[in-house]
Amino acid sequence: MVITRTIVPVVVVPRLSSTAGVDYGLSNIQPQFYFSPVHVGKFVWGAGPQLWLPTATDHKLGINKWGGGPATVGLFRTRHVLAGTLIGNEFAGVNHVHENQMTINWFFFYNFKRGWYVLSTPIVTADWTAERDKRWTVPVGGGAGKLFKIGSQHLNARAEFFNDVRTTTGGTDWQMQTQLQFLFIRHK
Repeated sequence: MVITRTIVPVVVVPRLSSTAGVDYGLSNIQPQFYFSPVHVGKFVWGAGPQLWLPTATDHKLGINKWGGGPATVGLFRTRHVLAGTLIGNEFAGVNHVHENQMTINWFFFYNFKRGWYVLSTPIVTADWTAERDKRWTVPVGGGAGKLFKIGSQHLNARAEFFNDVRTTTGGTDWQMQTQLQFLFIRHK
């Protein structure tokens, strides 16, 4: 079985000084492909490639170079809980303008009635090109979301807030993540 996941990040970098403006736009799109054994059970795992596409609209939002790397996923599910981890490493660009970044995205969802849920999905990153003491970003936090329909289209909307308890030089103190997902459900 092939599980696909594509990240299309729209990034807003707030004003960092009184003379700087707000930067916003598209960052690097990252399609991921996980090959997983076909089975019905509480634990699911997969491994495969992830790509790094040169789609950033500003040099502050990403590196416009082709790249990729390995990715893995493992998750556990019960009636109300979905929890697991996505781990990957991306390599893009060459020489002085390049990316070598690991991401660890652990996730926890607890589902309530009527489509509501609480979640925590922080993305821990390690920039292997940075100095050792400036390498890691570690956010802590969470949020809430809801599954719903508009007409026949299934949707998932959620928002999360994170405090960066460890961050790179010039990195953020906090993050807000919002998502609107279009769900295409195949009925058997």
